[in-house]
Amino acid sequence: MTQAQRTFDVVVLGGGAVGENAADRAARTGLEVALVEGALVGGECSYWACMPSKVLLRPGAVRDAARRTPGVADPGDLDVAAVLARRDEITHHWDDASQADWVASVGITLLRGHARFTGPRALVVESDDGAVEVRARHAVIVATGSQPTIPTVEGLADARPWTSRDATSAQHVPARLAVLGGGVVGCELADAFASLGSAVTLVVRGDGLLAGAEPFAGEAVLESLRARGVRVLLGAQTRRVHRDGAGVHVTLDDEVVTADELLVATGRHPRTRDLGLETLGLEPGAPLDVDDALAVAGLPWLFAVGDVTGRTGTTHQGKYDARVAGDVVAARFGSDEAARTAEAAARPWSRYRASADHAAVPQVVFTQPEVAWVGLTERAAREAGLDVRVVSYELADVAGASVLSPDYSGRAQLVLDAARDDVVVGATFVGPDAAEMLHAATIAVVGELPLARLWHAVPSYPTLSEVWLRFGEVAGL
Repeated sequence: MTQAQRTFDVVVLGGGAVGENAADRAARTGLEVALVEGALVGGECSYWACMPSKVLLRPGAVRDAARRTPGVADPGDLDVAAVLARRDEITHHWDDASQADWVASVGITLLRGHARFTGPRALVVESDDGAVEVRARHAVIVATGSQPTIPTVEGLADARPWTSRDATSAQHVPARLAVLGGGVVGCELADAFASLGSAVTLVVRGDGLLAGAEPFAGEAVLESLRARGVRVLLGAQTRRVHRDGAGVHVTLDDEVVTADELLVATGRHPRTRDLGLETLGLEPGAPLDVDDALAVAGLPWLFAVGDVTGRTGTTHQGKYDARVAGDVVAARFGSDEAARTAEAAARPWSRYRASADHAAVPQVVFTQPEVAWVGLTERAAREAGLDVRVVSYELADVAGASVLSPDYSGRAQLVLDAARDDVVVGATFVGPDAAEMLHAATIAVVGELPLARLWHAVPSYPTLSEVWLRFGEVAGL
């Protein structure tokens, strides 16, 4: 039974990092904003994804870097208990009090519970304390994120598999871990648990890893995982799964893989199934289709940001979308006439349009080696009909690499649009600490900079960024 009614200017559904950013931006010009969250404020990234996974990955990377560095004593095996304890600190032991305090400190009202639409700008928020009718005077922003997809494999759901949430919050390291999926999550967590001592088997349906990246990136991660003891099975079809007292048994076409735990990392889908979207004429479970102002087609009061749109699958890009959407909502429905006029006339690459979603989405995979890319891969650029020119360079031949390690190995590649004087449209870096080179490439892609202009951006010596100088030399500058 509904026990209360609340009205706000703007209601944001989802209190993760993306929803927090949208709410903050919308509230900055005086709009009264409510943030609805049914679990932990801070969301997936803070407690089960970006932060804990990187804490689990970092010790292995540091240990192996030390082993590659002459003069540094071998640090030996990782202290698993200490790694898990540090993970617990980073997640605040899954206590969101500090994040909730921040929400209150910026004047946003936090509503605990699960929200469903009952009509345009109307919702009911249900919690253990009862139900509250909530109305938005102006706008609702959906930032409910995504959730793991469990394939329809015989017995899989009944075998109590881990999802990424279970893996990143695990209180023990299984002796044997099987992982289904060769994407970002599967590769990162296979890497992390192998470093922590698990015997890992990575089961991949495709013929390579990291299908969204350049092929050489997936090949480098595959070689590294196998070199560190991970058994990687490519082209493997999972037929059945069952759990018994001996563990979890994954039946493939030609063998049975047995492990103590099974992690399913085969993709994610938008968390829209239980939002009451049918009351708005939208399809439950489907992504919310938005324009570059992040407004849902045909519903000028409804906005969506982050994974729920299907446009992006990273926290950083979702937060970018959230900043844009929050600014659009503040301009359209706030009292600042100048902002309203500017938003109405907004063009691509303004603060009111999420133009980067189409051309400059950065991605980092924190495996060993790290993989970082932005913009178009060579294949995507060719499929888009661009006049593609590719420039690549072995990072081991950069002076800065020899400072890091005598056996540094990595590769960098630019994808250029030759028809526009070699404008950079994509870049990929593979190697230890390669992620730190990505932002320069992101700036180049966003700025639509030609390589000849970047020739004048002098890299410091001796750093890995000297590869930008080598790109120019290879290109004939």
